[in-house]
Amino acid sequence: MGDVSRQAHWENVYTTKGENEVSWFQHSPAPSLDLIVQAGATHASAIIDIGGGASRLVDSLVEQGFEDVTVLDLSGAALASARRRLESRLGAGAGRVNWIVADVTIWEPAKRYDIWHDRAAFHFLTEEVDRAAYIARLERGLKIGGHAIIATFAPDGPEKCSGLPVARYDGASLGRTLGPAFKLIHTRRHAHATPWASRQAFQFSIFRRGG
Repeated sequence: MGDVSRQAHWENVYTTKGENEVSWFQHSPAPSLDLIVQAGATHASAIIDIGGGASRLVDSLVEQGFEDVTVLDLSGAALASARRRLESRLGAGAGRVNWIVADVTIWEPAKRYDIWHDRAAFHFLTEEVDRAAYIARLERGLKIGGHAIIATFAPDGPEKCSGLPVARYDGASLGRTLGPAFKLIHTRRHAHATPWASRQAFQFSIFRRGG
């Protein structure tokens, strides 16, 4: 899928469906928060949420005192929704978040982050050229010694999401895809409950960026 059609797809999703009308909706991003803590994040850590959309992870991070939070997504509508929700809850505190509308495969990081978090963005990249472009940005955007937390559908998870095909991984196969610069240090399975009570098999993995 090309850059323009990919962006159009997600703009359509977020302008036609409510926050809890998409399969990936979570009331609480507990698995992500647990792994961010496990990765050693402090309140001063620079954290970026790739493909964050309208996720509530940003709310939790700001509420817990994290001071350097960035959310990147293809959909400006998704980020606007998240920002409105955050402003309604926290007022001026929402202004601490950096919102970036961009396709991660062509985005150029302006800084390096301590934590790179991605829940269910990478698995939409089914073409090798797109995966290579993502990994190049990951290498440029994550500090040496920093941690990438990447969640995808597990090998027994769905073959499609939002009408699009996905690539499924376990921790080891994801590590081989990312390459030798990233060392797998933890992986776990997670059964995500969709808003309509079905279950989706995910894997969450933490990788350390080597030198």
